[in-house]
Amino acid sequence: MVKFGTGGWRSIIGDEFTKANVCLVAQSLANIMMIEDVVNKGFVIGYDRRFLSDKASKWFAEVLAGNGIKVSFIDKFVPTPIVMHKAKAMGTIYSACITASHNPSDYNGIKVFIEGGRDADEIITEKIETQIEAINSADIQALDFEKAVEDGQIVVINPMNEFVDSVLDLLDVEAIKQANLRVLIDPMFGVAKNALQTVLITGRCDVDVINDGENPAFGGLMPSPSAATLYQLKHLVVAKGYDIGVGTDGDADRIGIIDEKGNFVHPNEVLILLYYYLIKYKKQSGSVVRNIATTHILDKIAADHGQKSFEVPVGFKHISSQMEADDSLIGGESSGGLTIRGHIKGKDSVFAASLLVEMIAVTGKKISELLEEIYDIYGYSYTAEGDCTFKAEQKEVIYNKVYVEKQLPEFQYDIERVSYADGLKVYFKNGGWVIARFSGTEPLLRIFSEMESQTIAEGIVNQVKSFLAL
Repeated sequence: MVKFGTGGWRSIIGDEFTKANVCLVAQSLANIMMIEDVVNKGFVIGYDRRFLSDKASKWFAEVLAGNGIKVSFIDKFVPTPIVMHKAKAMGTIYSACITASHNPSDYNGIKVFIEGGRDADEIITEKIETQIEAINSADIQALDFEKAVEDGQIVVINPMNEFVDSVLDLLDVEAIKQANLRVLIDPMFGVAKNALQTVLITGRCDVDVINDGENPAFGGLMPSPSAATLYQLKHLVVAKGYDIGVGTDGDADRIGIIDEKGNFVHPNEVLILLYYYLIKYKKQSGSVVRNIATTHILDKIAADHGQKSFEVPVGFKHISSQMEADDSLIGGESSGGLTIRGHIKGKDSVFAASLLVEMIAVTGKKISELLEEIYDIYGYSYTAEGDCTFKAEQKEVIYNKVYVEKQLPEFQYDIERVSYADGLKVYFKNGGWVIARFSGTEPLLRIFSEMESQTIAEGIVNQVKSFLAL
């Protein structure tokens, strides 16, 4: 069964991720485009480096072409942000990328984008699922890929240069050139290297790359940049004297940063660094949008500069929608995805990493120094995380206990309020919080807590785990 979550449809290869299901998704989108009379707007499709992504993108394109939809087909693996950028530039109503993002290597999937190159919302994904239920294999129309190219129904494109130029246009390239910075990139066997390396070398940075090349197993690690998976990057940044280490996930929309001392910079800290830099040093203005599991220090920075902050549910589509509604300056999430006004309407690790390099160059300060500056002003907070697997029969028990019976652990901190808008979030009167919610992309219960110290935050997470018998 094809079911879309917060980050598209993702399933295990050979189980639910099959040629038949990929074609079902493509046919459902073709049907929607015909119903909405937007076939003439065309369709952009790209793919990442995962096993079957290249083939699946062709299966997808063949179905669209078979339904009379002109397809702009990106002819080699690229970051998801490039697909979104090209869709925005071409004015397509729908586009897609074959990727399972940061999921384990035995997964693949499809991210669908809507007008402006933005993540599809629930309205669209529900339409796709409804169409799929009504389609059988005889309804699927397809045109052989080579024949479709020959007929002009599929046009092979390479928008890498356009994307790189758009990133460079948003950067202070001259400041970066003057700084002579050394950058180490870990694309985690994903797709970030070409675009990010090109941007940074244009800025005359000294750039090296590890963990590149064809590796469908992602080196045996989850292609998700975290303190645990970036251990090689952490060691080499210090050992070789780099100014910054940049890790990116499988499709290059999420970022993980290592500072000059070899410390993992939490995605929450990446967000506060960039928002603070844009507001304080670049003298820009605008609100910030974060999801419910992301640091509240952003709220403090916004208030200090007379700006608004918005809290939205998990799923980048909610962030991009709210950013558009308020013309926000920056939006992001604690899982490493962010975007900035004037760029694409989705996550982009290439631009985020490049802007961090600019930040070091313009301020003349190391990442650790800038973080210390921020914490001196706004106070320190630590975010603890806990992902819990569970058996199928446990999910209903957990759901009933938390969301139906609305039971809570006996916290030692006074509670200000409780929200069930997206999972369970408890706001404490001391400014801390804890959230527990089911993942929209994996069979996990995710628990996050932000408190004034690591010990307290981790204690809160463990208390919730014990309460739910996980």
